[in-house]
Amino acid sequence: MPASIRRVLYIDDDPGMARLVQKALTRRGYEVMLAGDAAGGLRLIDEDEVHVVALDHFLPTGTGIDVLAALRQRADAPPVVYVTASAETTVAVEALKAGAIDYVPKTIEAEFIELLTNAIDQAIETARLRRAKERAEQEVREARDRAEALLAEVNHRVANSLAMVVSLVRLQSNTIEDKACQAALAETQARIMAIAGVHRRLYTSSDVRFVAVDEYLQGLVEDLKSSTRLAGHHVHLLIETQPLTLPTDRAVAVGVLVTELVTNAFKYAYQEGQGGEVRVSLRTQADDGSAELVVEDDGVGWDGTGIPKGTGLGSRIVRSMVGTLGGEFQLRPRERGTSISVRFSPLPTH
Repeated sequence: MPASIRRVLYIDDDPGMARLVQKALTRRGYEVMLAGDAAGGLRLIDEDEVHVVALDHFLPTGTGIDVLAALRQRADAPPVVYVTASAETTVAVEALKAGAIDYVPKTIEAEFIELLTNAIDQAIETARLRRAKERAEQEVREARDRAEALLAEVNHRVANSLAMVVSLVRLQSNTIEDKACQAALAETQARIMAIAGVHRRLYTSSDVRFVAVDEYLQGLVEDLKSSTRLAGHHVHLLIETQPLTLPTDRAVAVGVLVTELVTNAFKYAYQEGQGGEVRVSLRTQADDGSAELVVEDDGVGWDGTGIPKGTGLGSRIVRSMVGTLGGEFQLRPRERGTSISVRFSPLPTH
């Protein structure tokens, strides 16, 4: 059928009115099909392309409301203009609630045809706009799905590439005898692993914009446990987290921050050969919705004064990550050991 042809189905058990409507609409450029009852009208809708239905209220069996109910069960049903001679406004309200797009009072006056024609024109245009909107939304969904699939693949490749870098650093470390250099390379491995862990989470996530940071930290802590055992540390690493989802860049900052704080605790909290615990907790605060990361130990303790041990690189990384989070760094007082708290908003504040 040519795209310019507009096909109307008029359902009415009054043959005289049906022929009048058919003749008037045909003169206005419509192709009009007629049905005298609900069953015949539904059959034509199923068999032919119908752009709009003009539906009378009173039918041989039931009413037009029954036809509207049947059309709701059909995919891509045409819009319906409801027609009735009843003076009851409740009929119009009921029809509109049942799915009719418009309502026209049925009379024998010439204005009825004009009102019906205008309503049909508007119904066709509304349906066209709705289909265009649905197509546009579908295209957006498909484009988003393609972008997310591509981003997941990118994260997969980044995670694999970072894992390769970790292996290369480990190989380099095995060729070096200097203990300080080996320790520095081991810390570098841990930092890279923290970032790689985020990308591993992303390519298996249903939403690549966010990371379930509580699950991510569980995996990160397991990696840190393995590396500390290999390094000969006798420290027990424990973690307690509440469910928390963070944007990707903030998850990376939290992962690197945990890596630095835990690594420092392993190195400096306990005397060589001495055992102990390092505890990591991540909790959300009910009062303002912020999140609090705490890393603490029961070791020799540090109150933040004096010159930090080591090269100071770890301290600079910690300050940088806290800055990325827009967080507040605090050394909390303890009778024994060190407790470091970083409080931050789960979402960026700027």
